Amino acid sequence: MVSATFSHGGSSVFPGYLLALREGLEAALIIGMVLSALHKTGRRALASAIWWGVGSAALVGVGVAVLLTRWGLTLAGHAGAAFEGATMFAAAGILTWMLFWMKGHAADLQQTVAQRVAAAAGQGNARALYGLAFFAVLREGLELALFLSAAAFTSTAAQTAFGALLGLATAAGLGWALFTATLRLNLRRFFRVTTVLLFLFAAGLVANGVHEWNEIGWIPAGIEHLWNTATLLREASPLGSVLTALFGYRASPSLSAVLAYVGYIAAAATGLRFTHRPTDRPDAA
Repeated sequence: MVSATFSHGGSSVFPGYLLALREGLEAALIIGMVLSALHKTGRRALASAIWWGVGSAALVGVGVAVLLTRWGLTLAGHAGAAFEGATMFAAAGILTWMLFWMKGHAADLQQTVAQRVAAAAGQGNARALYGLAFFAVLREGLELALFLSAAAFTSTAAQTAFGALLGLATAAGLGWALFTATLRLNLRRFFRVTTVLLFLFAAGLVANGVHEWNEIGWIPAGIEHLWNTATLLREASPLGSVLTALFGYRASPSLSAVLAYVGYIAAAATGLRFTHRPTDRPDAA
């Protein structure tokens, strides 16, 4: 089972860092949009409602991440493999949906947020602003909780948590710098690069999910060991552990896991090619 890697000392913090950086920066940008729109209405006194919404959503996200990870750690054998596989498939599916959604809606997101903030601020409705901030950040938080739970099955819980904290801290710093005009970041390039990395991470989740269900007979392996590259790159090596945690590298994968990985990459590449490309947004806020 992949959960055996919870005791693996060479696992990487990078998956947790990348996931938290991407989700955290998206949340920071949305918060910045909300605060900027509120500032334009002249109702700065309502900003506290936004921060209460952000804090509440963050607490819910942390709680869900802890519960999912602890629940997964308590399961063993058939139930553990079933849970890990299901978590990986769910995380890959939601991550894929999120990446395509952002590609299609990024251009008009700021306008939508500004309209909602203006409507709420115009009525002095602190509850509406709280709800707007809460649900915007909650979506990012719940997605991140599921992604980190799945990532923890291919890394270690401690390293995943540490990477996530570093990623969130980096995202908070970048968000603050962007909206105080102390930093100009090519956001289009940043999201393009992280999108590619996260699609590869999702492909690894799919392949690892197939591997888990191979073990309990829910998905036929086809060929149990299609090849063996352990002599070239062991999963336990420093590079191997990073590739395992980030891209789902396995020295001796099954045929069905390889087909799932390749099939996902092909489907994602096709989707990216034919998905509507929104109007370019500014490189930096």
